Amino acid sequence: MRTTFSRTFSTATVVLLLALLSIGIFLRAMLEDYMVDIAFESLEKDASAIAELAAAYEAQGAMTDVEFSIDLDIAGDLSDFDAVVCDREGRIVLCSDDPMCTQHQDLMVSQDYLQKVVSTGLIRGTGQIQGLYQDARYVCSVPIHSDAGEVVGIVMVSQPVARTQSFLTKATQIYIALAIPVIIICVVVLGLFAKWQMEPLRQVAKTARAFGHGDLEARVEVQPDAPAEVAELALAFNNMASSLQKSEYQRQEFVANVSHELKTPMTTIGGYIDGILDGTIPPDRARHYMTIVSDEIKRLSRLVRSMLDISQLQSQGGIPEEKKLCFDAEEAAGQVLITFEQKIEQKGLVVEVDMPEHPVYIFANQDYVTQVIYNLVDNAVKFCPQGGHLGLSIREGGTKALISVSNDGDTIPPEELPLVFDRFHKLDKSRSQNRDGWGLGLYIVRTIVCSHGENISVTSRDGKTTFTFTMPLVN
Repeated sequence: MRTTFSRTFSTATVVLLLALLSIGIFLRAMLEDYMVDIAFESLEKDASAIAELAAAYEAQGAMTDVEFSIDLDIAGDLSDFDAVVCDREGRIVLCSDDPMCTQHQDLMVSQDYLQKVVSTGLIRGTGQIQGLYQDARYVCSVPIHSDAGEVVGIVMVSQPVARTQSFLTKATQIYIALAIPVIIICVVVLGLFAKWQMEPLRQVAKTARAFGHGDLEARVEVQPDAPAEVAELALAFNNMASSLQKSEYQRQEFVANVSHELKTPMTTIGGYIDGILDGTIPPDRARHYMTIVSDEIKRLSRLVRSMLDISQLQSQGGIPEEKKLCFDAEEAAGQVLITFEQKIEQKGLVVEVDMPEHPVYIFANQDYVTQVIYNLVDNAVKFCPQGGHLGLSIREGGTKALISVSNDGDTIPPEELPLVFDRFHKLDKSRSQNRDGWGLGLYIVRTIVCSHGENISVTSRDGKTTFTFTMPLVN
C-alpha cells in the first residue's frame, strides 16, 4: 500500500515534469515562429534591395555583367543568403553562389511561379528549389521593374531551413541543460518538504498505535510550525484519547466497585443456599434464612435498576427539552414526604417544612426531579437519629428554585464531602449501620441534576447535613 508521502512526492514530481515539458514545447514553438518571421522579413528586405540593384544595372544594360555578379556574391556573403536573378522568361542569369552562373546555366523557373511572383509582387515559401538546391529553404521572391515599370525579371532570395533548425536545436539543448538541475533541485526540495509535511502524520499514527496497545497516556505533541490541518487532527486525536482514557478508567472503577459490592451478597446467598441443601441449616430454620436470601436478592435487583437508570441518563447526554414541563415543585416535594410518612413516624422524626405560600413552578422533568427529592429524603431518613429533625425547604433566588433537604446526625468529615456524590462511595459508619444502600443514590441525584444543567451541593456542620440543588424557575 502506497504511503501519503510517496503519493504526494510522485504526484508533485509528475506535475513538475509535465509543466517543464509543456513550457519547453511551448517556448520552442514560439521561438520557431519568431525565427521564421525574422528570416522571411530579412529575406524580403534583401530581395527588395537586390531587385532595386538589378533594376539599376538593367537600366544600364549591364544586369548580366560580372560587376553585378560580384556585388551579388558579396551581398550574399555579408547577409548570409543565396540569391538568384532570372530574366523575364524565367531563365537564371545570375546566382550569388556561382558568379559565372556555370552550374545553373539554362535552368528555368516555371512560368506559373514566374507569373505568380509578377502578379502578387511578393511570394514567401518554404521548400526545395529544384535544380538549384537540395535542402529545404525559406524563399522570398520579388519582381524586378525597369524605369518604365515593366517587369524585366525576378529575384529569388533564400536561406537553408537547417540554420533555423540548428538554432532551435541548440536552444533546446540549453533549455534541457538548465531544466535538469532545476528538476533535481525541485525533486530534492519537494522530497524534503513532503517528508516534513508527513512527519506530524507519522507521529499521529505512532501515537495511535501506542494508544491501541494499551498506553492510555500516549498523546500527540503538536509542533508550533505544524500545518493547521495536522494540528487540528492532533488536537482531535488528543481529545478523543483523553475521553477514551477517562471512559476506560471509569469502566475499570465501575467493574471494581460492582465486583466489590456484589461479592458480599452473592457469598451470603450462596452460603445460605448451600447450607439448606446440604443439611447444615436445620429445616426449622430454613424459612428464616430463605427470608434473608430473598432480601439480598431484592437488594441486588435495586442495584441493577439503579445502574440502568444511570446508564439511561448518561446515554441521553442531558434531558431533552420535549421531556420537560412546568410543574409545582412544592407539590412534588409534598408527595415525596407523604411516601415516607410511615418511616418518619417509626423513627419519631420532627419534620420542618419551609416553603413559600404560593406555588413554585419549575421547568424540568417531573419524574426525575421527584426521584432526586425522594433519594435525598430517603438518605436523610436513614441517617437521621431517633427523634431527630428532618428539614425540607424550597426558596426562590433570581431565576432558580433552590430545593434543600437536611437531617440531624453525625457530621460528615470535610475530607469526605467531595466524595459523597461518587459512585459506590459510602462512609464507613453508614456501611455498618445500613446495608440497604449501595452508594448509588447520591450518584443518581447528581447525574439527574447535572443532566438538567443545574448544580447540587452539600454542607455538614454541627451535627446537621444539608443537600441543596437548583432547578430553573418559571416566573
